[in-house]
Parts: sequence; C-alpha cells; structure tokens
Amino acid sequence: MSSPCPPSPQWDLVCHSRWKVPLEQTTHLLGWTLGMAGFFWIAGELLLPGLAVLCRDWRVLQGAVTMILALLAAFWWCPVLLLESPRWLLATRQLARARKTLQALAKGSGSEHSAEPQALTEGSPQPRYHAVCEIFGTRVIWRNSAILGFTAFIGAGIRHCFTRNLAPHLPHFFSSYFTLVGTEATACLFVLLTAERFGRRAILLLCTVLTGICSLLLLALTQYLLEFIVLILSVVGITTSHAVTMLSIFFASEVLPTVVRGAGLGLIVGASFVGKAAAPITAIPNSRGFFLHHIVFASFTILSILSIMLLPESQGHSLPQSLEDGERRHRSPLFHQPPREDHVPLLTTPTVPPTPYWCHPTAERGAGTPLFGSSRG
Repeated sequence: MSSPCPPSPQWDLVCHSRWKVPLEQTTHLLGWTLGMAGFFWIAGELLLPGLAVLCRDWRVLQGAVTMILALLAAFWWCPVLLLESPRWLLATRQLARARKTLQALAKGSGSEHSAEPQALTEGSPQPRYHAVCEIFGTRVIWRNSAILGFTAFIGAGIRHCFTRNLAPHLPHFFSSYFTLVGTEATACLFVLLTAERFGRRAILLLCTVLTGICSLLLLALTQYLLEFIVLILSVVGITTSHAVTMLSIFFASEVLPTVVRGAGLGLIVGASFVGKAAAPITAIPNSRGFFLHHIVFASFTILSILSIMLLPESQGHSLPQSLEDGERRHRSPLFHQPPREDHVPLLTTPTVPPTPYWCHPTAERGAGTPLFGSSRG
C-alpha cells in the first residue's frame, strides 16, 4: 500500500545523483555554523588577556597579532583550507567552480564519487554576478537590511551607556573585561536556546525591549535607585544589547538572498562596528557627551522596536537564493507559526526497503520521483 508523501522538494537522489544528498543536508547548517563561530569569537576574547600577559612588550604583542592576521590572509592563497561556498556558486551559476569545490569536499571527506557531479556542467549557463549596490535597488531586501543594520548599530552603540555604570564596582581591568565577555557568552547562550524555539523576530523584539527599558530607567532614575539595582540593570542591558547585535547578524544571514548574502552581512557587521566607534564620545571629560549619547541611543532603541515588526520571520523557511526570492519575504504575524520548509523527509529517518532496488539495472525510476515516495506494507 502506498502512503502519500508530505509536500517537499522532489529530487532524484539515487545512483548518479547521490552527491546531492550531503549538499542538501549542509544547506540547513547555516545557523549552527554561525552559532559555533560566535562561541569561538568569545573564546578568542577570553584568551586575549593571556596573550597580553605573555607579550608584555607592546612591540612583541603587535608582532604576535600581525602574525596571526598574516596567517589568516594566507588562507586566501590556499583554496584547500578555505573553500568557496558551493551554495553561492550554484546560485550565481558558476557551475564549473561549484563542481570543483564539491569534488574537493568529497575528496576531503573520503568519498570516492568524484565523477558524480558531472551533471553540474550540463548546459554551461553564463555566470551571473551581483554587486552590493543591487540591494539598494530592491524594496523588501533593502528594508530588511536597513532595519537589521540599524538594530546592530544600536546594540553595539548603546552598550557603552551600561558599561560606564560598572566602572565603580569593577575598578580592575581584568574583572571588568571578563565580566563583559561573560555577559557576551550569556547572550550567545540565550540566543542559542530561544531563537529556534520562539522565532528570530520575537526574541530580537524581546531583547530590544529589555535594552530600551534598562536604558530609560538608568537615564531617568540612576540617582534615585539603589546601587544594587543600577548594577543589575546595567548587566541586563549589556547582555541584551549583545543579544540584539548577535541576533541581528544571524537574522540577516537567513533573510538576505544567497547571491548578496556576503555583501549584506558585511554591511550589517560594519554598522555594528560604527556603533562601537561612538564609545569615545562618552569619555570626553567635562562635557555632556555621555548624556547626549545615552539619550540618542535610547531614542533609537524605541524606534527600532517599531521597525522590527516589519521584518519577516525566517524560522522554518528555506534560505532565499535569488533577489526575487528575497523580495517575496514579506512580514508575517508575530505569533504565527508557518509550516516548516527546512525539515524535509530527507533529513529524517525514513523506512526504506532493505534492498536498494532503485540502483538495480532493471529498475525504472523517473527523474521527478521523490526518494522516499512510497512504502510497502
């Protein structure tokens, strides 16, 4: 008896198309990869004081940092260590480079099916490259990029309004430094545990609201509150501002289409660094710089709360490939849970016949038939 298969991408994933299986599976690991990169970033920040202790002379420290950056730059000349994204190559129709990249990945993983991706070169379409300026010619993609860049800018800039309140309680450099890195690790863990469960937009909205509340309370009532409450509000504000910046960058990686994802992420990360660059304003002596900085970013936080509601929810949706796919990502209700598009039957554990009858020479199978389209009972 045949059982109906739920709606899913119907690929021919047998025999000569087996190479598509790991490619399809890796397309759903973007969030996991960014999360692991965030933890490695925090681990590097925790190790920086140790590097400073080992290299007490500033010349030695500068040389050590330069050597590390030179090692990273050397990866550019070694494609084996830093491969190009196959997803981006396929989206921009660079099929020859995509085939070489997939063959390198297959060789690195010990697979012997190096001749199977020959189907990638069929037709040989012309590559289509996209510049970052094309984002400004769109409507939905540009709006989403501007909102997420704005929230990343606010999350990185308003953080200094909270760290100034920690200075009297943490006078030593190492205590204040590790406290700030600890709040960043807490924010990363919070995003990891909640963004997949409650959605990206809802958690981004929650963190922005908490950041705004802490900022307004400290702005208006610092001299009337107990020091313990001021300390708690400052720590919560730092943690949520870290979460806002992290989630804005992660959210952008799922909303922006593949053809301009790298350029769009660069703009949003750059916006967060511009927010960090506003920190010296708060350190100007005998001026109103800190008060003005606090008022401006508190106002921006309230404005960003309204703009976040215009973002689409990316949880459960497949990653957009082209600019047209990105333009179709419109705003959805806040607490509406759409059917998932990233949990396809291929990623589950289906019941398959013990004999691989589809690879038998006498087996006939259409190119559009799903891999697990029927079961025998």
